[in-house]
Amino acid sequence: MSNTVDRRRVILDLAVTLDGFIEGKNGEVDWCIMDPDMGFMDFLDGIDTILYGRTSYEMWGQYSPKPEDSDADHELWNQVHSKAKYVFSRTPRTSDHRATWIHDHIAEEVERLRNQPGQDIWLYGGASLITTFVNLGLVNEFRLSVHPVILGEGKPMFIDIGQRVNLTTVQTRTFASGVVQLIYHCNSN
Repeated sequence: MSNTVDRRRVILDLAVTLDGFIEGKNGEVDWCIMDPDMGFMDFLDGIDTILYGRTSYEMWGQYSPKPEDSDADHELWNQVHSKAKYVFSRTPRTSDHRATWIHDHIAEEVERLRNQPGQDIWLYGGASLITTFVNLGLVNEFRLSVHPVILGEGKPMFIDIGQRVNLTTVQTRTFASGVVQLIYHCNSN
């Protein structure tokens, strides 16, 4: 859903295992199901900005599908790469033509982005950036796609959350793949 009149929302859209991991112990995401019924392309149509942590950006922010990958994969990545990208990192780096790098004043930078005209903003992650955003109260919507797998170990979705975050359930959807999508709005922002 686009939000061009009001202040832009920051949406955490994330795939997660039933036991709360966003990656396996070796960084694997082979368990992640891209169910076409989930409307991910519609989600991408409603955003114009993606926020990454450094590691996530290095892994996925410039990812290109292989020539033999499906047309749908190529379309998805073309759509992702058409968005403005911001990378939050403690490691100093100069912005390039693909992304703007932000090293400090996270809350102020996010507020600046929220107040610019445009569509909603996707908080892509990783885990450290998600924790920072949750602790600073910067996430407006949580869109969690819970996948029918238990990994037992890996990178947890939430670590070191400093305080309770009360949410309101907006929507719950179940897909033929077994994925359950939960959408929550944050009550505090």
